[in-house]
Amino acid sequence: MIKKHLITCSAMLVVLLAAKFFIYSTPVNHLEVIKYNKQARKTSISTENYYSTLNFANEDVPTDDKWVRKRIAKMLNAHNYQNLQTTILHRKAAVYFPIIEPILKFYGIPEDFKYLPLVESGLKGGTSPKGASGYWQFMPHTARDFGLRVDSTIDERQKIKKSTIAACKYLRSLHREFGSWTLAAAAYNIGEGSLKRQMSRQNQDNYYKMRLNRETATYVYKLISMKEIIENPKLYGYKGKAAGLLAQAKVKEEKEYTHFNPVAHNTWLLAKRFKRN
Repeated sequence: MIKKHLITCSAMLVVLLAAKFFIYSTPVNHLEVIKYNKQARKTSISTENYYSTLNFANEDVPTDDKWVRKRIAKMLNAHNYQNLQTTILHRKAAVYFPIIEPILKFYGIPEDFKYLPLVESGLKGGTSPKGASGYWQFMPHTARDFGLRVDSTIDERQKIKKSTIAACKYLRSLHREFGSWTLAAAAYNIGEGSLKRQMSRQNQDNYYKMRLNRETATYVYKLISMKEIIENPKLYGYKGKAAGLLAQAKVKEEKEYTHFNPVAHNTWLLAKRFKRN
């Protein structure tokens, strides 16, 4: 009788362990059905439709490629509220986007590049072990090439407006060189020389099909995921407070754009060029 009871208990234990293993080993697709609020209308969209809405700098992301979708899902998961447990990225965006956006607009840089300093530095003015510094993480020689003063007395990489202007000039030159904003973003990370060598070696000019080092291979995916969690916070577990921060930023952006006078800025640029000559 005892032996029969033990056999029954053992069988039940095996079933419970198997069920637990199945639950934890089965991948959950959090994007299978996504609910989001757009223009005060609640809409349900499938995974297919959701992925088709993704783009970077008005350039299509090839989301019909399963590998591309897998990387995007991985990055989105890494940046959701469940994993980060903080709204610091949204708070930083609310403070700095209103300063960055008018400058990007003035120089003709797609607005999606405002997410670049969030990925590069978390919008903090620190210095990396390699020597890159500031919000846009400029190396000293690149910063000087695009008009920033970097010496023992002053480091303009730490100034948000001046470093954003330099970043715009750099991004504009990268776009002229590569003819693609996606490749410009990759070149910003790896360097234009390194990217050109890889393109020549692989005979490939599509970022999403290239084999690059881990950091650069995930770089644009990080930008896309950053854009998603900032613009659609509720989709990724962020509460109303995070969404409210972005609304505040939009109001502040209008004031900053008024403050950023394009005519005065052009006059300042001309005076600077005249002084150099």
